[in-house]
Amino acid sequence: MMPFRIGYGYDVHRLATGESLWLGGVLIQHDKGTVAHSDGDVLIHALCDAMLGALKLRDIGFHFPDHSADFKNIDSKILLSKVKELIEAKGYTLGNADITIAAQKPKLKDHIPFMEEKLAEVLQSDADAISIKATTTEELGFEGREEGISAHAVVLLMKRTCCSTHKHE
Repeated sequence: MMPFRIGYGYDVHRLATGESLWLGGVLIQHDKGTVAHSDGDVLIHALCDAMLGALKLRDIGFHFPDHSADFKNIDSKILLSKVKELIEAKGYTLGNADITIAAQKPKLKDHIPFMEEKLAEVLQSDADAISIKATTTEELGFEGREEGISAHAVVLLMKRTCCSTHKHE
């Protein structure tokens, strides 16, 4: 088996008034939120897909179908925890994750440290292993028109050795 694997994930959700906006496991106060079967956390969904894809474990919809009542309004941190278990069962652990959120509004820079801490907690890794960035699309596309929000994630998974721990230095 290869000592490391790289994965890429992407997710998008429509935005609507009256919905909650969860990003990176953190509730963001905004006049719009995501329309979704689960809590609609695009950041966590993209991260899950990147982790699953790195090990050829299909995608988040395969493991947690949006037509299943079991996942209705589920906290995406629970899904991420289950994905972590799946990659650990294959003998891998997260090396690092690099994630970009595309949204015209709200401004996210003040929330990013909390998101990084929350994800590190769920993944049992150092916060330094999680990088989150936010960008606008200069009012272009569905993100720029505030019709939706998207996230892109890239991960490096490392093969665990007999003596490795979950925390990375």
